[in-house]
Amino acid sequence: MDTSLISHQTVELVSLLTGQKLRKEDITPPVLFLAGLVTVLLGVIHADGTVDAEEIQHLRTTLTELIPANNSLRQLAMLMVKGVREHKIYKKLPELLALTACFSEEERLLLISFGYQMSAADGTMHDREKQYLTLIADRLGVDARYLTVLEASFSSQSIRDTATLAEVHSLLAPARFQALDSMFVRAASHISQHLPAKPKQQKNRKHSVSSYQELKKFQKYRQQLDAVCGKLGLTLRDASDRNVLSPNLTAEVTKISQRLKSQCFRVAVVGEFNKGKSTLLNALLGEEIQPVRDIACSGTVTVLKYGPQQRVICKYKDGREEEISPQQYKDKASISEEAALGSFGDEIVNSEIKEIIFEHPNLELCTNGVEIIDTPGLNEHPERTLVTEQVLKTTDAVIFLTNAQNALTEKERELLLDLKKKLNPGKDDEAAKNIFVLVNFADLLRREGSRQQVKVKVENFVKQPNLIAGENRIHLISAQSALDATLDGTENEYVKSFQDFTKSLEQFLTVERGAIALQQSAAGMKQIINTGCDELTQERKILEGKLTVSQGDKAKIFEQMAEASGRDVKIRLLANELREESVEEVIESWHEWVEGLGERLIRKSYRWTSEHSHMWSQNELTKDYSDQFVRDITQEIEDWASQKVQSILQQNIGDLNSQINEDIYAIRQEFQKFDKQLSSNLVSQFNNLAIAGNLGGIGTSGRGIASSISQIEDSGLMGGLGIGAAVGTALLFFTGLGFIGVILGGLAAGAGGGLGLGFLDGDAVKEQIKEKVCDLGFEKFDESSQSIFDKIHERIIAVFEERVETSSGAIAKAISLWENLLEQQEKRDRQNQKECEAQKVWLAGKRRELEQVQNQIETILNQSGR
Repeated sequence: MDTSLISHQTVELVSLLTGQKLRKEDITPPVLFLAGLVTVLLGVIHADGTVDAEEIQHLRTTLTELIPANNSLRQLAMLMVKGVREHKIYKKLPELLALTACFSEEERLLLISFGYQMSAADGTMHDREKQYLTLIADRLGVDARYLTVLEASFSSQSIRDTATLAEVHSLLAPARFQALDSMFVRAASHISQHLPAKPKQQKNRKHSVSSYQELKKFQKYRQQLDAVCGKLGLTLRDASDRNVLSPNLTAEVTKISQRLKSQCFRVAVVGEFNKGKSTLLNALLGEEIQPVRDIACSGTVTVLKYGPQQRVICKYKDGREEEISPQQYKDKASISEEAALGSFGDEIVNSEIKEIIFEHPNLELCTNGVEIIDTPGLNEHPERTLVTEQVLKTTDAVIFLTNAQNALTEKERELLLDLKKKLNPGKDDEAAKNIFVLVNFADLLRREGSRQQVKVKVENFVKQPNLIAGENRIHLISAQSALDATLDGTENEYVKSFQDFTKSLEQFLTVERGAIALQQSAAGMKQIINTGCDELTQERKILEGKLTVSQGDKAKIFEQMAEASGRDVKIRLLANELREESVEEVIESWHEWVEGLGERLIRKSYRWTSEHSHMWSQNELTKDYSDQFVRDITQEIEDWASQKVQSILQQNIGDLNSQINEDIYAIRQEFQKFDKQLSSNLVSQFNNLAIAGNLGGIGTSGRGIASSISQIEDSGLMGGLGIGAAVGTALLFFTGLGFIGVILGGLAAGAGGGLGLGFLDGDAVKEQIKEKVCDLGFEKFDESSQSIFDKIHERIIAVFEERVETSSGAIAKAISLWENLLEQQEKRDRQNQKECEAQKVWLAGKRRELEQVQNQIETILNQSGR
């Protein structure tokens, strides 16, 4: 609906019908559609000269079904019924044309469809009613073929022209109206349900959206590298059992093997409700698996993945798991219609479900190592938004979905910018490389020129600095058309455009994620091999008498081990002290910040805006203001955390890091002294083991390849240990405090609208609603402020614990190297010359095994890089 075409005549006409003095901004799409609908329905009722009780009841039922209870549009509709009757607008064709001047083809057909349904309400379609509908349909430009289909549909006649029936189904598909108010979606759904079933095409051989050859290659190389990792593990375990190599090496290679086995690509689909997310997932999978309704229905995270057999697992927040049937899955994966329409927000907040896992053996994308995550919608309810934000932390690629008929709304632009920040935390100057923008429902844009305009609009926004980087990140698609063609085994332009998208996604996953992950795993294995070779060399020197640990040296080593343990205790005590200091300083800063919060938020409320009318969309207006209150208070807290809290932690974490670095440096210096004195290679072992641990110990839980890729910021020891990283990285805990939205999640319902149609001063009404939102928001914040601060406190503790665990792991590795050196010397002291010679041969064989593994790794990397 092109509301820019609303004329002064239309405004005056709607004002006449409602008895209200309206302005152009008060004439919203639902208001116009209701005015046209009431006019057409009353025209049908009066066309035959009689008014039947069935027709009056049908009019009431229709309006009740289209307009939710307690919505002010119901009162408006009753005023319109009265106004249309009094002024007999249904007899005045120019007035009807003025009301429908900005209607699209689909909206005009939808309007006429309700007219034919009304005509059949009393059981008979009278000739005068059909003549009336034919006349206005002709003036509205509705194809006569469609009228034949509608007449037959509502009079229960057979339809021979199945092609036209398919066109009507397509034009009245609820998806076409999702960019408008939910009333249009309900209206289209209502009519579609009363049409004969859409004719099915003769199914040919089902074809796949893509062959996913690159993904298959990646999986082959991943499996090959894991097999080599298994060989390395056997070699290391054998040497460890004979007290030649440190058990740490076996532990580190086990981590890498676990990661290689569990590695998968995780692709999340995000966006606002009613953009076709579930249909897109079905198109990706080539099967109708996700529940699809005419209103938003994703109520929880659903993960679609490969499994040897089809099954559905429901995971609950309390840790329980249960296998459920596919029908139960469709029920549990959805939220109720009332909750989706915003009536029952508590249903989402109180849901016990954490996520639903759908395993399937024949979904080609999933069999090639991809997990697809259907996320709850963004920016519709704080609980769902928070769940989606958590999912983003473990995803490799994100598909952002928008509607071609209203691509990248202002709210979506804000979401896209926020999405980029969440995917690139702390890197505002870097564009996100893993976002794909899909413009869905491209089939609704009939002209090629319109498609190009939409694509240019999206490109111009996406190309702004530091937003999205990479080639082929924007695609115009029709998920439903691609899915239909896939299921029917046919080809069309939408299958081709969808394949272009899947190829670009596959290219990104395999090259910009998978190749890096393989290289990192390989690098970790090489570091382990280097450490193993160093330890084998160390033992050979001991056997040859070139390296001897005397009793005095042993005493010094025991001293160093004790000192290292003492350093660990000292670091933990310092961390506890600095943590408590930080908490005290943060508490003081929090109280200072809270004092001026109310005044700051009230000032910000002056800038709150909404597209909804102050007259008949007060509930929606209140929700918009409530969302903006939550957004502003969340931003306030994030600003405070990033400035005040970060400043406090910058100093204290910096002091802790300095102490950790000092102690690790001292340990390294002792290793260097022994290396110089004994011709050992402890420093090299320490460096290699630390870096191998950093490469191998990340992301072993199967939560996405993205979480397995770590960047070593310093090629030296400290970078390898993850200790010398910038303090700011550790403080990224304080971005995206989405739990604030959950705490304030019931704000809109509590503030409410309901000021009535009598309040015609729009600015006064809006200010009154803003005041209500602020008052209730401050009240809820006061009630929850301790809970909010407790969560911030938890994150402060987590920052210090992460630092301590990192240093403890490094110190434990150092102690293990001392222990291994002592064990090698003690074993040598027990061996005779013959045993020593046999041990040398055995050591040479182990070195060859390690070198063979090294060569196999290089071969796999070379093949995968071609």
